[in-house]
Amino acid sequence: MRVVFAGTPDFSVPVLQALLDSGHSVVGVYSQPDRPAGRGRKQVPGPVKQLALQHAVPVFQPLSLRDAEAQQELAALQPDLMVVVAYGLILPQAVLDLPRLGCVNLHASLLPRWRGAAPIQRAILAGDRMTGVCLMQMEAGLDSGPVLAEVRTEISADDTGGSLHDRLSGLAAQLLAQHLDDLAQGKLTPRVQDEALVTYAAKLDKQEAALDWTQDALQLERQVRAFNPWPVAHTQLEGKTLRVWNARATGDDAAAPPGTVTAAGKAGIDVACGSGSLRLLEIQLPGARRLAAADFLNARSVTGAVLG
Repeated sequence: MRVVFAGTPDFSVPVLQALLDSGHSVVGVYSQPDRPAGRGRKQVPGPVKQLALQHAVPVFQPLSLRDAEAQQELAALQPDLMVVVAYGLILPQAVLDLPRLGCVNLHASLLPRWRGAAPIQRAILAGDRMTGVCLMQMEAGLDSGPVLAEVRTEISADDTGGSLHDRLSGLAAQLLAQHLDDLAQGKLTPRVQDEALVTYAAKLDKQEAALDWTQDALQLERQVRAFNPWPVAHTQLEGKTLRVWNARATGDDAAAPPGTVTAAGKAGIDVACGSGSLRLLEIQLPGARRLAAADFLNARSVTGAVLG
């Protein structure tokens, strides 16, 4: 098959690599325009573009796929299939209809649960015990197309947004590699999504990362896990932002107002919540490095302090 790939961030890279290793012909890679990064704000190519260039695959970076020129450029590649993974641009119907076999998307959730931008973090926040990756035929709606194949994985109590991101990225690559030939031969049976079971994974907002100590400790623990490595859960300590990288809920109901540090020692820093307590295990002040709570306490005392 002649395959066009569309993706931009790190999550997409293993899938592109699997495609390059598949024996099918990758005739073009679409990625979002380079973004300024670093202190010099220089234009930096994304990870997908970098991999494509290493393999001498032509890279296209249109601002939109809605205009005729961009669509003609894609048509000139004569693709049999377009594989889309976290591309970030909307594909209009004219583009979806262009490849002989249409466009397929790899989405990091068990559809129809968590359609949208942040399925990995939303699954952790909701306390889901299972997630996965779906290979679906794309249509005009948001992640609404029929599911062609899926792979599942458990969400462990230690999973963070980062660890789950990396595992699902690898599973997405395996899923595509397993079914590329099936796609070419039309062997996959589509499963229509049940609209009654749809949930949406809204884009993450930095403001969501602020810890509200009146909430249940278990929910705050999920928040810490989901927002690691971005945007990172945080609170206020003595007027400074304290980032919380790792924490665990304990069943202890503290006889103190929410946000009060009730204990601090080698085991961590216990903070009273609306229900239960949250034990801070790894934290960071502005301009400082991440520290285990026990090491943080070597330089200061926080017992009795009120966070938030």
